[in-house]
Amino acid sequence: MSLEKIYGVHAVEALLRHHPKRVKQVWLAEGRSEPRVQALVELATQNKVAIGQAERREMDVWVEGVHQGVVADVSPSQVWGEAMLDELLDRTEGAPLLLVLDGVTDPHNLGACLRSADAAGALAVIVPKDKSATLTPVVRKVACGAAEVIPLVAVTNLARTLEKLQQRGLWVVGTAGEAEVSIYDQDLTGPTILIMGAEGKGMRRLTREHCDYLVHLPMAGSVSSLNVSVATGVCLFEAQRQRGAKVKTKK
Repeated sequence: MSLEKIYGVHAVEALLRHHPKRVKQVWLAEGRSEPRVQALVELATQNKVAIGQAERREMDVWVEGVHQGVVADVSPSQVWGEAMLDELLDRTEGAPLLLVLDGVTDPHNLGACLRSADAAGALAVIVPKDKSATLTPVVRKVACGAAEVIPLVAVTNLARTLEKLQQRGLWVVGTAGEAEVSIYDQDLTGPTILIMGAEGKGMRRLTREHCDYLVHLPMAGSVSSLNVSVATGVCLFEAQRQRGAKVKTKK
């Protein structure tokens, strides 16, 4: 079985906490001994994961990106299939929130979206299998541990998946710059699927046709749009804000 190299303190720590059996070895740059690295060493030791040392220049060859002197050899990334959605929904109480990324191809954007989705309490992130970014060391590094917690579900036919989820009672809310309704005026407290389009292109036509509602983010400055990961964070936390306000109102 081939191994992947995951790098960065947060990403490696998250793997050790949530999926320690996937971690086969942790490599530390020579001379790293500060408290957070020591905490990582203790975590690896508790899980009986081997620890080795390597020169920084050697680690620079292993990975592309800022590894912070921490690299781990791990078993391959887990991307879930569509069946995972049914399992998640079956055991979820309350109104689920799902994030769909319709063709986001930049791994940095995917990593940032995973981080925001986890922080905002989303149940899972859904992407099409084709022409979308998937889990890579870069995605895991940017996600700062969220990639090890929130399921990334890749589906063959996004339109068909949306139809199935709608049949389960979820409402599909798509983002589009020309939409008349603001994200702040849309009710996001019920079972919701939030769809963010690809960088520059937005949602595909067929995806758009399956939306129950279309919303836009009001722009007060001179720029016409936000980076998809920033826009995703704004929308997800508006959903979280509305849901928190609803709970307070009930009390």
